Amino acid sequence: MEGYDVEPAGGSASFTRSKRANMKVWIDQDLCTGDGLCEEIAPDVFTLLDDGLAYVKEGGKIFATAKGNPQGADGLANFADSQLDAVVESAEECPGECIFIEP
Repeated sequence: MEGYDVEPAGGSASFTRSKRANMKVWIDQDLCTGDGLCEEIAPDVFTLLDDGLAYVKEGGKIFATAKGNPQGADGLANFADSQLDAVVESAEECPGECIFIEP
């Protein structure tokens, strides 16, 4: 399965293909604008909560203390290989540049 490496390029994230597996994603809540594009693009990976911010989710688990997750928004959510393109698109389109993808 091909994946992506994150490389800063002129202030925005760009992604290059490489061999990666077990990709994870997280959101920096201090940068989140609550625009909701991530949830629109990849609803299986991102959700907006009542506080107006986006959070990552893994199956039924939402990485937010308000949803009973002690890691809160600091948690890294695994996502399916089939979601890779949507997660990358979400990161690229995010106006707050708050979505981070890690191997």
